[in-house]
Amino acid sequence: MRRAEKQLLAEELTLLEYANDMLTYSYNTCKNIGIREDYTFGELDKFEALTSRFARISDMLIQKIFRLIDIIELERPGSVIDRINRAEKRGLISSAEVFKEIRYIRNDISHEYIPTAIEQMFTRVLELTPYLIDSVDRVKKYSETIIGENK
Repeated sequence: MRRAEKQLLAEELTLLEYANDMLTYSYNTCKNIGIREDYTFGELDKFEALTSRFARISDMLIQKIFRLIDIIELERPGSVIDRINRAEKRGLISSAEVFKEIRYIRNDISHEYIPTAIEQMFTRVLELTPYLIDSVDRVKKYSETIIGENK
């Protein structure tokens, strides 16, 4: 069974890499736009793409990748907080506290349409996106060792 789970992890990593490329593109685009009070519709579309990709990568890491690594390493399934804490212990993320905030922001993304709240959300997403990008690199390195074990 671990072989099938390792194969699934390899497949998820391929999807994660593509999603990370898209997130990085959106992040660089929105970083150049910057935070301000008023945006054109085109700029809002670019920030919407960033927040959507931010949420997607967050879900892929926490709900799929971290969970799969737990299963492969025979950890008991636990809560989102448990997965985040174990990810920090494994060195997959730089900070559990930052990732908890990423999770909260991810939950807010689908609910915020008040202009002042959106500006704050855009600010936080721009601040936190580098942590997601860094985590993808860490996960890829860590997972290579798992996938390579006893193929």
